[in-house]
Amino acid sequence: MFVLELTYTAPLDAVDAALAAHVTWLDEQYAKGIFLASGRKNPRDGGIILAVGADRAAVEEVVAGDPFVTAGVCEYRVTEFTATKTAPGLEQYRETLG
Repeated sequence: MFVLELTYTAPLDAVDAALAAHVTWLDEQYAKGIFLASGRKNPRDGGIILAVGADRAAVEEVVAGDPFVTAGVCEYRVTEFTATKTAPGLEQYRETLG
């Protein structure tokens, strides 16, 4: 599992100009089962996405396709973790330490 932290690197008007394309991209990743949750940070200086993927390289490839990245308005910090406990409904993403 991965925590994807977006940090805006451009003024909000530039972020907002790419927002519709970013939301479409988010919807595509949800449809593929890659994203589990997402939203803006407060204060609005970026966002957070909870994602699953085969490995870090696969997730980084997905991130590279974000219209926010291609428009040059944000940077990502990708943090991988092992989800050993989950809320009900997320059991399929639970992992064991090995």
